Parts: sequence; structure tokens; C-alpha cells
Amino acid sequence: MSETAKKQSFLIGYLFAFGATAIWSGNFIIARGLHDNIPPVSLAFYRWLVAVIVFLPFALKSLIREWGIIQEHPTYFSITALLGVTTFNTLIYIAGHTTTAMNLSLIAITFPVFIVLLSRILYKDPITAQKGIGITLVLIGVVTLITKGSLSALLNISFNRGDVWMLLASIIFAVYSLFLRHKPAAISVMALQLSIFILGLLFLFPFFLWEQTTIQHAILTRTTIPAILYIGIFASLGAFVFWTKAVVILGPAKAGMVYYTLPLFSGFLAYVFLLESINILYFFSMLLIFMGIVTTNRG
Repeated sequence: MSETAKKQSFLIGYLFAFGATAIWSGNFIIARGLHDNIPPVSLAFYRWLVAVIVFLPFALKSLIREWGIIQEHPTYFSITALLGVTTFNTLIYIAGHTTTAMNLSLIAITFPVFIVLLSRILYKDPITAQKGIGITLVLIGVVTLITKGSLSALLNISFNRGDVWMLLASIIFAVYSLFLRHKPAAISVMALQLSIFILGLLFLFPFFLWEQTTIQHAILTRTTIPAILYIGIFASLGAFVFWTKAVVILGPAKAGMVYYTLPLFSGFLAYVFLLESINILYFFSMLLIFMGIVTTNRG
């Protein structure tokens, strides 16, 4: 591959990574408003059910054509589905019931750090001084954004059971992203995503039945249905396809650094849809985060 083609490929990979992160930021805002009407496992189940139904017409041919590859790697597809579909988002929705939005945001940004550490342990990927400086810049930018520059807000944070669930979700998503690095070479992104969507939904189904019969029924209304359609079509289908393509092109560590822009997108969406204010600290944080991403991923 020529140098120009490589640069174009990496540009496309970063666009996919930014696209996935932007879509996921909307998912956090919507999920925050649904916890009183839809319990966490049911929200996750409806989300992936919508994703499968919408994705099926586009990816079914690829799935049928590449079914033999899936049968050759049942363990890989089952574990990937269990991590990325069944468990990750369900834990986020569970965590949202017992912790604050600030805690969720602070813990969510640990996911790329886990990718860097696991890449170092499993693949001997070097953690250079340049990468360390970049990660530090990003962390300062994100913490400044979330705490609005108030050190007291950071010092007064208390952690609870929901924070443990969120931390576990971050670790699981880091492992899931590393698994994408080892997808069978002959499998297409379409067949990969549809197969793990279906498997993840099947793994989730018994827990959905248990929650519906023993804890709380989901309340489907003219407000909750459009929200479920958004997280099912965009936050599940669109974002996961984008993220898979980004990881395949860039690798999990480089794609993971882009995830730090999540609070930036969330802040912008909150400004547009929730009329929350944006001050000079937002733009300062944005500058630090992008400087950190460029520094870490350069070369």
C-alpha cells in the first residue's frame, strides 16, 4: 500500500471512530431519561432487538455466505457477542440507576486506558513517553470538562455500587475492542456484526424474561419508543459498525483514544437539545483533548 493510500485509510478510520463516539454520546443522554420507565436489562434487550431487525435485510446475505467461517470459530463469536452486546451496555444501564452522571463520565473515560494497558500486557505494544504525554493531556482535558474546572467538585466525588458496574463495563469494552483486532480475516464487518448482534440478543433473552416477570415491566410510550429506536438503530447498529471498522483500520489503542471525545459530543448535544450552557472551559478542554489524541497517535 502506498503512503498516500495509507494516509487515506487512517483518515477514514478516524472518521469512523469519531462517528461512533458522537453517536454514543447521544445514547448516554437518551438513556439517562429512560431509567424510570424501562429497567436496564429490558432497555438493552429492546435496543439490540431493534438493531437486529433493522440490520437483517442488509447483512443477511453476508451472514449466509460466510456462515461456514462463523461455524469454524464459535468460541470467538460467542465471547465477542457476550462482551460487546450482552454485557457492556446492560452494565451501563444498571450503573445509571445508582450513580451520578459525573461519575459515569469519569469512569467511562478509563476504557482507552485499559486498552493501552492490555495492549502492553498482551501484545507488548510500547507505552512511550509521547504516548504518556498524550494520555495525560487528554485526561486533564476530560476532567476539566466534566468538573467545569472545579477541583472541589473532583475532590467531593463519592463512589458507590453503580461506579463498580461502570468500571466493569469499561474493562469489558476494552477487552471487546481487543477481540475485534483478532476477527477471522475472511469475515466481513456486516456478517461479524449481525452474528454477534443475534448471539448477544439470545444470551440476553433469559435475563430479559426474568426482569419482566420478577422486577419491573417496561413502559412503552410515544416518548420511550422513539428513544429505543434511536439507540437501537444509531447507537447500536450504526455506532458498532463504525467502531468495528475503526478498530480494524487503526487498531484498538488508536481508536480508543478517540473515545475521549465522548464528553465533548455530550456537552454539545446537551447545549443543543437540553439548552445547557457552554463556557470557555469547554473549548479549552476540547483543545487539550485533541492535542492529546494527536500526540498519542502520531506515527
